[in-house]
Amino acid sequence: MTDIESRIDTSRPHTARIWNYWTGGKDNYPVDREAGDRIRELHPGIGEYAKADRLFLGRAVRYLAGERGIRQFLDIGTGLPSSDNTHEVAQRIAPEARVVYVDNDPLVLAHARALLVGTPEGRTDYLDADLRDVDTILGAAAKTLDLSQPVALMLLGVVIFVEDDEESYAIVRRLMDALAPGSHLVLSHTVTHPDMPDVDAAVAFWNEHGTPRLTQRTPEAIARYFDGLELLDPGVVSCSAWRPETAAPDVAMYAGVGRR
Repeated sequence: MTDIESRIDTSRPHTARIWNYWTGGKDNYPVDREAGDRIRELHPGIGEYAKADRLFLGRAVRYLAGERGIRQFLDIGTGLPSSDNTHEVAQRIAPEARVVYVDNDPLVLAHARALLVGTPEGRTDYLDADLRDVDTILGAAAKTLDLSQPVALMLLGVVIFVEDDEESYAIVRRLMDALAPGSHLVLSHTVTHPDMPDVDAAVAFWNEHGTPRLTQRTPEAIARYFDGLELLDPGVVSCSAWRPETAAPDVAMYAGVGRR
């Protein structure tokens, strides 16, 4: 058994594996499927959030690579590989694009090394680190990315695991401050909203039974992550409403893209 394999805990449900279950993946365990089904009972639409968030990732990366000319991506909180991962979307448009994935989940890392293979022209690397390890992340990312040139910082569904508001804002600011002008922040976050009370019940169940615990924030609080950046239209909205190809119902994952 490798060091990574020894760190995989199959006794408690894990958010990355439940997300994988909801999106139709096979990298999950019975405990994850049981928790995922229970959460879906509390909030029947929650499985659609994972799909909507994934589609948002694709649209944002296509926009940044295709219209903004971004060729470097730092994807923190990668999650388990599925279809249209960041490097696949970016390198489809620009084969020379470089992507660094960061995650601290051992199952994610085990699969990433096997599945996330980029183009010969570009480069795809992986880092075992926590979002809070800003200096470690930036130091290792600089071996693959040129931080003097624009980078897209991808933080999809990851700052929800930093409970303290000010700590979470400080982490995002430190990361963005280290990147060159022209860099972009792509962020999505579970929302608490009076129109979606069943979401709160689902999150409460998760925090009692699963790992790691997550924090909901209001749309206004999520918008604060973009302070000091040029927030691109349509602003911070349901991720299904961020420049969709076709109309889709709102979900309780809000997202935005900002430019430094």
